[in-house]
Amino acid sequence: MNKHYPLFYIAISFLLGALSVLSFAPFNYHFISLLSLSGLFYIWHRLNNARQGFLSGLFFGLGLFGFGISWIYISLNTYGGMPSWLSCLSTFLFCLFCAFFTGLIGWFSLHKKSSFFLIPFIWTFFEWIKGWVFTGFPWLTMGYSQVPSSPLVGFLPIIGIYGLTLILTFLALILSLVLLHKDKRTKLLRVGLVAAVLVSGQLLKNIEWTEPTGKPISISLVQGNIAQDIKWQKETVTQTLQTYQKLIQKTKGQIILLPETALPLLAEYIPETFKKSILLHASKVQGHVLIGAIERQDAKYFNVVLNLGGDSSQVYRKSHLVPFGEFIPLKFIFQYIYTHYLNMPMNDLSRGSNRQEPMAIENQKIAFNICYEDVFGEEIIQALPSATILANVSNDAWYGRSIAAYQHLQFSQARAIETGRMLIRATNTGATAIIDEHGIVKEILPAFTEGILEGDVQGFKNTTPYVFFGNWPVITLCFIALLGWIMRHSKLLWILKKK
Repeated sequence: MNKHYPLFYIAISFLLGALSVLSFAPFNYHFISLLSLSGLFYIWHRLNNARQGFLSGLFFGLGLFGFGISWIYISLNTYGGMPSWLSCLSTFLFCLFCAFFTGLIGWFSLHKKSSFFLIPFIWTFFEWIKGWVFTGFPWLTMGYSQVPSSPLVGFLPIIGIYGLTLILTFLALILSLVLLHKDKRTKLLRVGLVAAVLVSGQLLKNIEWTEPTGKPISISLVQGNIAQDIKWQKETVTQTLQTYQKLIQKTKGQIILLPETALPLLAEYIPETFKKSILLHASKVQGHVLIGAIERQDAKYFNVVLNLGGDSSQVYRKSHLVPFGEFIPLKFIFQYIYTHYLNMPMNDLSRGSNRQEPMAIENQKIAFNICYEDVFGEEIIQALPSATILANVSNDAWYGRSIAAYQHLQFSQARAIETGRMLIRATNTGATAIIDEHGIVKEILPAFTEGILEGDVQGFKNTTPYVFFGNWPVITLCFIALLGWIMRHSKLLWILKKK
């Protein structure tokens, strides 16, 4: 191979990674990820060694994450107050960390020629690792690129988002082989296999895994549109309270839901006049006011959703905290940066319990999650099958007018499909939405507007296969495939050494 070819292929890998972003929200060109992955695997066929495979995978990841999560810069610089140079460096290093996993996939894929056919298992396994190591960052997991309307989504309630990644990379591998072989009959068989999987997924979408339970419940989702740069300023607290009080007075729902930390003060400091005013309105409409706030218990602080008019047990405390946002990992390393370069309020929160009972409201049981907790499907299903409705409260104002909020909405859609439950989202600046049990957005408020989204939500009972089994069948399959390959080559290596 010409010595310049590897550099060309690595550059193309970067472009393919960047192109893959178009398969995720808000663009939703689902087929692009299949094509870009096929192109990447074709390149890996053409490269000579594991080192080239690592670089190709690394640059694919840099394209994917560099364009897909560049909004991290906004949270660090615009709202966190970090200098531009340090924000750029921090964002790049984080993208490099995420891309490193894709580089490892490329390395393993070219380490032995026989390992090339394990690419779908290797890819899925490393995405799963990225989803939990250092508390996890499963953002832009490839399976999400098919949500909500790709034919492959039919597999989602059965095998979850990592199972979807496994199928997607499997199809991409087959298509890459189509490009390599000249035999027409072989090509047709492989294209036919891809088509069969797509048709199977489309047919599976017709299965109703869950069924309605109880009467529909009316909801009012409140979007305050409070600018992030003034949200935590003491002089604007009164203005924020007045905004939400005004909006709440216009609501009609049985559930009146406010965003994450809608009230930028400790729950114990919520003014009595504010409480009395909104509880009087709630009484008139026979509703429940659920508010995002910060709760103090002894010396601990929690990010919570609390039922302002209910008993003290009606509270959800966030369990999966955002590293570097809600707690500081490795303080002996990063404390200096936080002290001198960042302005992140509430960056030392405590974790709520891993298992919390859904809130019983009216005739439904609502399982809450806060912010990016809904990116972790294996954690959401812990409240099921008891929960009949899922609810997420978020504040994506940290990322400005970027694509972050729409990507986050796509992840919520995946959770609705996986669980067969409707999901409601109340956010500060967008995307406040009602999502049905098939992951389709029924209604949504325009981003960066102050408003109320009124609607009805139906509860659902029973479970999907994913709720019952979780990620373990897929991850176990990947582990067995990789372990088998390792054992096979270890034995082969031992035989060769003996000879």
